[in-house]
Amino acid sequence: MAKQPAKSVGIRPIPTRTVRAGPGRPPVHNETWSKVSVVLFDRQILHLDRLATSVRGRGGKLLNRAEIIRALIDGLIDSGMDITGTASEKDLRARVARRLSTPVSVSRGAL
Repeated sequence: MAKQPAKSVGIRPIPTRTVRAGPGRPPVHNETWSKVSVVLFDRQILHLDRLATSVRGRGGKLLNRAEIIRALIDGLIDSGMDITGTASEKDLRARVARRLSTPVSVSRGAL
């Protein structure tokens, strides 16, 4: 039996979905998208829900968790902040907080 050549390890393209018109809820995305799963801490989910409720209570648009998370990611991308030298999640959080002029709380869980 011939030995199979080793496959090169690389980055796979991410499968994307396109917006399709049809029955049901109207499409809300204007670009291709992928559904991903991420692990968030309960405190983060609680804070996201409180933010969404607060925005809605002040007469703002109804925002859900995904919209808030996407806006934060796009804000980081649009800022041009170079995070390539970031050593850890904790370091990234501190750098982003400094950039936003918000002190990082010491009481947050260790990462």
